[in-house]
Formats: sequence, structure tokens, C-alpha cells
Amino acid sequence: MTHAVVPVLEIGGTHVTAALVDLDAHGVLAEHRGHPDAQGSAEAILSGWIDTARLLGDVAGDWVVAMPGPFDHDAGIGRFRDVGKFDSLDGVDVGAALREALGADVRFVNDADAYGLGEWFAGAAEGSSRAVLLTLGTGLGSAFVAEGAPIAAGADVPLDGEIHFESVRGLPVEDVVSRRALMAAGLAATGVERDVHELAIAARAGEKAAAAVLASGFSAVGEVIRPWLDRFGAEVLVIGGSMSRSWDLVEPAVIAGLDGWDGRLERAALGDTAPLLGAAWFGRGRRVV
Repeated sequence: MTHAVVPVLEIGGTHVTAALVDLDAHGVLAEHRGHPDAQGSAEAILSGWIDTARLLGDVAGDWVVAMPGPFDHDAGIGRFRDVGKFDSLDGVDVGAALREALGADVRFVNDADAYGLGEWFAGAAEGSSRAVLLTLGTGLGSAFVAEGAPIAAGADVPLDGEIHFESVRGLPVEDVVSRRALMAAGLAATGVERDVHELAIAARAGEKAAAAVLASGFSAVGEVIRPWLDRFGAEVLVIGGSMSRSWDLVEPAVIAGLDGWDGRLERAALGDTAPLLGAAWFGRGRRVV
């Protein structure tokens, strides 16, 4: 095993992925996925993560864990309280539990930052100096990457580097563009309750009300991120997440919301591989600044 191979855990609300990432090859050598219950006890959740990690066998080197918030990534302690997942890990020293079980040091990186680092390192933002990545799905995630480091503080990024704290059109941004927001807008406009992908199907079929709902929501993405692109000096904006599958509808609306921004807009290229590559990159010594 070379120094460029990094063991990674990527934690999601409904899954955990353990992978060996080869940074030199920009690829994944081995991968296993588990599905522990996010509503389970702390012991059950941690056991699910650990059991999945052990499927990789006897691996060398320190682990990197891509973990969603709210979480103290420096201390490795859960801060999940009334967020609908991992509530039993609130206040739990997750880092200590993983270190003991895996017999190795463990570092944590925010999952959105891991996604952004992956796309910067080997995906749609490869070759850029400063990039912003947004994920459109249940909510609106973000990562600000400068020269291979996630930026989470300072005047050039939103609070904690997280765009979901921002407002647009006088409302919290996730009240305008998120799965629940678009579904609610679709119901109000059409009288039919449909998920976002169903609204996309209807829009492509010529349903004007559905098309207008999505155009309005996706243009808000451009509106809310435009001032931060300017402040951050971003060369490229990458958009991923489940809604990016409807790129034919997302792209023109976001461009309209960006209102003449002269950077490059790209669809995320790596899918589920992005946070694995990004976490591994982070594990080579890059730290949040």
C-alpha cells in the first residue's frame, strides 16, 4: 500500500460507505456500503459504521471520515439534536469510539466540503484555483474551495461556509429552493402534490405551471450564490446533488439567477465518488482554515 492510498468513511443519513481511495489514480480501489438506522441507539449506529469499515480488511494509515453536521469536526463529537438523524450521538465522542475500534487515528471533514474537494481535485472544477460547489437536494449544501483547502470562515464566505444560512427574496433560502419548498410551490401552483423529479417530467412535457415553479426555484440558487461568488473570487460554480439530474432545467434557471456572472458553471461530474475522493484529499494534510 502506498502513501497515496487513504481509508475513508463517508457518513450519510441513510448509509455509510467505507472505501480505499487511491489519490494517484483518482479512483476507488475497494468500496463497501452499509445502512445502519440513523434513529438507532448510539451503540447500534457506531457498530454499523465500524462493521462497514472493517469490511475493507486490514488497512494501513489514518482514516478520514466525511461527516454531516451539526458535528464538531475538530473534536470529533456529535452535536445532533432535534435534526431528525443521529440524535443518540448528541454529545458522544465519535472520534474516540472510532479510534479505539479501528486502531488508527481518525480525522473528520464536513461532508459538503468533502464533496467540493472531490470535484475540485478530480471532477468538474479540476484545474481551478477557487471553486464553489452547491448540492441541490433535501436542502442546499455548499463548499468553498481555495487551492485545495475548504474555506469555512472569513468575510469571503457565508457563516461557516454554509449557504443555507442565507436568505433570498426575503426568505430563508431553503424556504425557496429545497425539496420541501419546491414540492410546496408545485402543490400551490398546480393543485397536485408531486416530488421534484415529477415536476421536472411535467415541465418537459409542456406543463407551464410546473416549469415556472422549477425555473423560479432554481434561479434563486443563482441569486443567493452570486454575491458570494464575487467575494470569493470563484472561477467555477459546480452544482451537484439529486436535482442536478434535471440539468436541462437547472442550468438555464441558475444562469438567469447569476445575472451575467462571468465565471464557469458546471454540473458535478463524480456523483457518489466525489466525497470519497475529497475526504482522501483532505487526509493528506489539508485542514479547514
